[in-house]
Amino acid sequence: MSAFRAAFARRQAAETVELPGAFAVRDPEFPLSQEHNQLIVDVPDADPAALSGSVAQCLGPREHYRITVLDGRLGEHATPALAAAGFSRDSTVVLARGTAGRTLPGTAARPAALNDIRAAVLRQQSSWFQDEELARQLTDRRAARLRGAEEVLFLAARTPEGHVAAWTDLYLDRAAGLAQLEDLVTAEPYRGQGHGDTLLATGLALAASAGIPQLFLLADASDWPRDWYVRRGFAEIGRSHSFLGGSGALGR
Repeated sequence: MSAFRAAFARRQAAETVELPGAFAVRDPEFPLSQEHNQLIVDVPDADPAALSGSVAQCLGPREHYRITVLDGRLGEHATPALAAAGFSRDSTVVLARGTAGRTLPGTAARPAALNDIRAAVLRQQSSWFQDEELARQLTDRRAARLRGAEEVLFLAARTPEGHVAAWTDLYLDRAAGLAQLEDLVTAEPYRGQGHGDTLLATGLALAASAGIPQLFLLADASDWPRDWYVRRGFAEIGRSHSFLGGSGALGR
């Protein structure tokens, strides 16, 4: 999964800077998106002491810096050095389950164009973030993700009236035998109505029909969605860590 995640980040990036054991991604179109402007460590033996200097060197002056360490053990090892440099740590669990036998549910979600879901996504982002430009960038950055994998689908679950109630990204890589579900969100007015389950079931079924035996996703190690996915058959297979430096954790 780490190799897939690193490759996805490189492909969707507008610019990359290669370093020993790490690389930086940059996108001047979405400067407030940490996903698109960060240092990613993709080997297990990088030098933790060099990371804080490397991120500033590669990304230039920024109010906030993000370093993602894909190897869980290295992230643990790097924590003291990065904490001393003013970085706080968030941990992410990698959850996975098999797709064998999964078929589309009767009320399956459907692939949607970005324009079809943009208004719903922007409303939700605007409820989370007061900064209008930040909300816009976190909405529109989805366009960059189209470059990230062999096949990228945006799935939408709708109400009987046709309103977009929930959405997620599905990344398919047949050669690697992997699928990833990312950024699954149900809009606040429609929560508790099963739309998340619809998206999850649809993603598993589409991965199965593509001949991909396993689907994985990422969840905050300390937040409730992790348990929600575990109850639906996902199991933890790894961890990664993100380190945030600067005056706060603006963007994501």
